[in-house]
Amino acid sequence: MNPDERHLQYTFGDTLPSTGTTLEVATGVRWLRMPLPFALDHINLWLLRDRDEAGREGWAIVDCGIANDITRAAWEQVFQSELQGLPVLRVIVTHMHPDHIGLAHWLTERWGVRLWISATDFNAARLASQSTTGFGGESAAAFMASHGLTDPDAVDKVRKRSNYYASMVPQVPARFRRLMGGDTLRIGEHDWACHAGYGHAPEHISLHCAALGVLISGDMVLPRISTNVSVIDLEPEANPLPLYLSSIGRMLALPAETLVLPSHGKPFRGLHTRVGQLVAHHDERFADLMAACAQAPQTAASLLPVLFRRPLDLHQTTFAMGESIAHLNALWLRGELKRELGADGVLRFAPA
Repeated sequence: MNPDERHLQYTFGDTLPSTGTTLEVATGVRWLRMPLPFALDHINLWLLRDRDEAGREGWAIVDCGIANDITRAAWEQVFQSELQGLPVLRVIVTHMHPDHIGLAHWLTERWGVRLWISATDFNAARLASQSTTGFGGESAAAFMASHGLTDPDAVDKVRKRSNYYASMVPQVPARFRRLMGGDTLRIGEHDWACHAGYGHAPEHISLHCAALGVLISGDMVLPRISTNVSVIDLEPEANPLPLYLSSIGRMLALPAETLVLPSHGKPFRGLHTRVGQLVAHHDERFADLMAACAQAPQTAASLLPVLFRRPLDLHQTTFAMGESIAHLNALWLRGELKRELGADGVLRFAPA
């Protein structure tokens, strides 16, 4: 447990649902976990008791896991043992990242139901599943090289990872129902308010049920790690960190005792505390980067040891590069840093 976690309350302790099973965390809300082939080795998914327009009882799925045989087999086990003989009535996806939308096409086809997602993330997912830009390939490799990732092996691996997104999201449903911030969904017996969040994904939707005191936070608020907020080659001058910080700041309007159901880690109470920790974390990182840049002009790659004080594999390095650029862009765009393109084609940052 890291020091910040001591200020959070893990409602279910160390109890976890095993693959293919569920654990009830609130009335009509069930928690399940699916494996991921990364250092972050799991994603939390949710089943909500639902009722369709015809009055038929069933379940809503919230988030899907990546598209692979292991995840499909785990879902089949859930269908056989955890649905109480009831059907899936809809699939809700918080955002377009592969671990959340990967199996949405399979799930909606299998049950003959509609995908519910924000329009921005639906269209981003459709484009990403058909393109290499922003997730690997030549453009991503050149972008990272321009920010100082000069290790030939790392750049070559990024270049060759041209099917990164499509390998986990081979297809996106052809149709969807749009979710927007401010919407209210009636799911079973309860109303769920949609909270749009920005910075981590184009238009992330978290779901809050006031009656149950539950927030399905997706990736916007995680208990153990900070949410990845990255700049990619599609929008090289993007400034997502202020968007992210203002998004989680709006969650302070929710009750402090809310039970938070995150996509990674364990359900917890302490929403206001965790938001404060995340804001403080980024403030500390801004200060660390300013101090490093004051010593000498820095690239995003040269600052990785400042931001991440542990060894990183390729998967982690690509996310870390995106996050380093996001911090530097925020400082540059608010006038605290200047950036210059060197004769070697690499961008370096120094105090303005």
